Amino acid sequence: MSRYIEIKTHPIRFLLYLEWILLLIVALTELLPDPVTKLPRLSLLNLFCVGSLFILGLKLPKVGRLDKLVYNIVEIGIILAASIAGEIRLFPVLYLILTIRSCWIFGKWKRLAIMVLAFVLFLVTLIYRFQTFTFPFRPAVPEKLEFILMGFAIFFGLVLVFLFLLVNAVLSDRQSREKLALANAEIRKYALKIEDMATLQESNRIACDIHDSLGDSLTALNLQIETALKLWRSHPTKAEYLLGEAKRLGSTALREVRESASKLRSDPLEGRGLQEAIAHLIQSFHSTTGVLPNCSIYLLNSIPVELKVSIYRILQEALTNICKHAQATHVEIQIMTTSTDIYLIIDDNGKGFNLKQNTTGIGLQGMRDRTQSLGGQLEIETSPRKGCRITASFPLLMGNG
Repeated sequence: MSRYIEIKTHPIRFLLYLEWILLLIVALTELLPDPVTKLPRLSLLNLFCVGSLFILGLKLPKVGRLDKLVYNIVEIGIILAASIAGEIRLFPVLYLILTIRSCWIFGKWKRLAIMVLAFVLFLVTLIYRFQTFTFPFRPAVPEKLEFILMGFAIFFGLVLVFLFLLVNAVLSDRQSREKLALANAEIRKYALKIEDMATLQESNRIACDIHDSLGDSLTALNLQIETALKLWRSHPTKAEYLLGEAKRLGSTALREVRESASKLRSDPLEGRGLQEAIAHLIQSFHSTTGVLPNCSIYLLNSIPVELKVSIYRILQEALTNICKHAQATHVEIQIMTTSTDIYLIIDDNGKGFNLKQNTTGIGLQGMRDRTQSLGGQLEIETSPRKGCRITASFPLLMGNG
């Protein structure tokens, strides 16, 4: 991390350029003839001070209390030398630059202290210059001149406050944008991490499915074919029956491969609406188990795509578990929305299970991860021989379905 604010790392580049323009104007005014003597005003001290302020502005201390203190003392000393000893003409501009630079260096309250100090030094310089100024003529109304100087001091104070508030507002806005960008980066990083974890868990689950179901089906298929070959001549009827069983096992294995492939798709909805995709899922479940789930969908609001995918995946996993383990004869599916949330409820009258002994299953954990990644909650109510009820609730995010 750099200890200094340089040109390339300046928070607001256009204010740096404004400083340069103001310093150039101050330097040019020093080259104009004196209005009293009509001679060129070539003040080497003032030009040296302006050049020194320009050089100091190229590298501002960002850390270190001592560095900041020394920097401001040197800067104030240069401004006082030019304003009082050199009697530089546009000395108020130097105090404006002092205030602007303090905003890059200090925190909120120290910036305010520097602004007040700049105004006090401006008043001291103004009073000193007024008392030591030699008039070429006697003012007709001294009180009027004092009133003008007072008005000028008030005007400078208002400009100083306005500039201070403007720079602070710009800095606050910039800091807010930076914090928001960091927060968005953290959210994207967290989302990618969740996605990677979900993908890994999904891959592990499918690997288990292939090992447990597809492996068993193919092993049984191989045994049926081997037995049929051995019995083909001696018991052709038995061999024909075994071949029929082998065909059935092959169909089952093919269906399981297709189901596993569908779960690996990046877009499980395949461009369809949620209701259409769920209807296809229910029809597939019915053709496999002979049980037709009752499904009711009430959507009062549009649903973001990420919510649709999560609802589909959770329902797909729940129906897969019911098909494999529950031995249910009745399944109820409800999807409903309120003004703030969306609910997915899956009920079955299957054999249930002991939730305390199944908290780390890949399928259940995957459903929990999908729900929590979108700020939702997953509740499972089940016990042996009393069916199962799964409720997934999600906060409705702003977005179009």
